Amino acid sequence: MKPTNIQDPEYFHKVVDCQHACPAHTPVPQYIRLIAEGKFSEAYMINWDSNVFPGVLGRTCDRPCEPACRRGRLKEEEPVAICRLKRVAADNKDDVKKMMPQAPFKSNGKKVALIGAGPASLTVARDLAPEGYEIHLYDQQKLGGGFMRSQIPAFRLPETVLNEEVNYILDLGIHTHFNDYVKSLKDILSGGYDAVFVGTGAPRGKDLELPGRKEGAANIHIGINWLGSVAFEHTSKIGKKVIVLGGGNTAMDCCRTARRLGGEQVKVLVRSPFSEMKASPWEKEDAQHEDIPIMDNHVPKTYVVENGVLKGMIFEKVKAVYEGGKRKLVPTGEAEVFVEADDVLIAIGQENSFPWIERDLGVDFDEWGMPIVNEKTFASTHPKIFFGGDAAWGPKNVITAVAHGHQAAISMHLMCQQKDQVTERPAPYVNLVSQKMGIHEWSYDSEVTNDSRYVVPQADKKLTLKNIKKEVELGFDLHTACNEAERCLNCDVQTVFTETKCIECDACMDVCPTACITFVENEESETDLRSKLKAPSIELSQDLYVSGTLPTKRVMVKDENVCLHCGLCAERCPTAAWDMQKFFYNVTKVGGTNVVKH
Repeated sequence: MKPTNIQDPEYFHKVVDCQHACPAHTPVPQYIRLIAEGKFSEAYMINWDSNVFPGVLGRTCDRPCEPACRRGRLKEEEPVAICRLKRVAADNKDDVKKMMPQAPFKSNGKKVALIGAGPASLTVARDLAPEGYEIHLYDQQKLGGGFMRSQIPAFRLPETVLNEEVNYILDLGIHTHFNDYVKSLKDILSGGYDAVFVGTGAPRGKDLELPGRKEGAANIHIGINWLGSVAFEHTSKIGKKVIVLGGGNTAMDCCRTARRLGGEQVKVLVRSPFSEMKASPWEKEDAQHEDIPIMDNHVPKTYVVENGVLKGMIFEKVKAVYEGGKRKLVPTGEAEVFVEADDVLIAIGQENSFPWIERDLGVDFDEWGMPIVNEKTFASTHPKIFFGGDAAWGPKNVITAVAHGHQAAISMHLMCQQKDQVTERPAPYVNLVSQKMGIHEWSYDSEVTNDSRYVVPQADKKLTLKNIKKEVELGFDLHTACNEAERCLNCDVQTVFTETKCIECDACMDVCPTACITFVENEESETDLRSKLKAPSIELSQDLYVSGTLPTKRVMVKDENVCLHCGLCAERCPTAAWDMQKFFYNVTKVGGTNVVKH
């Protein structure tokens, strides 16, 4: 194999597994170290630059970073609580507004419309405003936030946190048009906008048409609509017996909200097995903690309505059978199950809806009614119209919407500045700095120990179930936060090898606790080279670090998947052939720079 090109910024980026897994590529180890140092405002701003909503995401993120965490590969198999550490920075920061771009900004003469005030549109606004764009934000709600406001219950996301982070963006000089439902994209385009971003989410909840649906309509509710009605205080009660249909996070929010509005017997019924539900594991745990049973392998058959009054639903029991890698739900043959209910909440999925986009504008749609959007530029087939968030490819999550917003903003900026290549992405900001402070002395602890994840405390459910606005999670205290932060293995402090300094003493191989380093004769194929390594090399998605040829004709090969970045190789090496170098990678935003300077 050829020597690894560690000058490629994407090489070490991929090694920082948590950051690479984050759709917005937040520099996770960097901000965790700052938290451990008590530098909460700085940690917050590192987050704000990348993910825009640290306080929101520190409570509600789907955490794609955590399954990738290298700590999860150790004996305890528990990743660092990356998400909840983000909240620590948000909860303990000082006044950070002075660290943000300060409006007003010099106008560049361009005007942009953002349809929908959710996380994607707000990210576009945050990125474009400092570049001098006149930005107009339209939303039918009375406040910004989109589904963060209407679909995430207050007991998970306090309104004060959401308002603070939305207002950081609106205070950049954004022209808001709230309580304004856009009925025509053609009308928007006639307003002289140079670019339009559509971030309207997936606003239509799926219905479940079964016998009895029409007769029991008064007590059968679409989940996301019902959550929105609760959020805006149009709905304040529900029946004592409630069925929630669905196995995703929206279903978990529905059932927990129902418990707070008077539901004494709230049950979740889902078609799939419990282990295959789409809801995050912690969301299911929180629901069960609040005494909400989850009945899996139940397929709804009919609503039961007597004399115009909903009485419950009938379900068929099934089991999962797997054939050729595909799952089939097969009836067990058991008797059908009747579950009593005063109300039913349907949370089986969401769909997009674009009745306000005229089909003669030049925006092409596919056979499913979704806009055709370029996956790199987020541009539609109309040169001025861009999509992002759930509006682009269907329901995802807040952090994905933010990532879309960053990239769409780049494209809109390039288009408005009449650049020929809208597909071009500015290079990331990258820095690689040695951490050596003296002879074999390093700036962090090299010892790797098993350390179980710390539990985030919760308020007493006797109190939280009585008050829909009382936040359930209390967050880490500072002592526990520091302990949790120290579980981070500093995967951004890279092991950098210089073959010209190596005397091939093999001391690094001997001291490595995971046997990730091997000195061996090179092979043409990666498969053959992996077969010769000291430790089994089974994770093919992570690269091998291969050096140039050494005097003995061998090469140094390090399996990046197995390495724990402990630094023992560098401490043991007598010639400093190994060096621990801190790698900082940040996706560049609009204008070729980052909103926050590092």
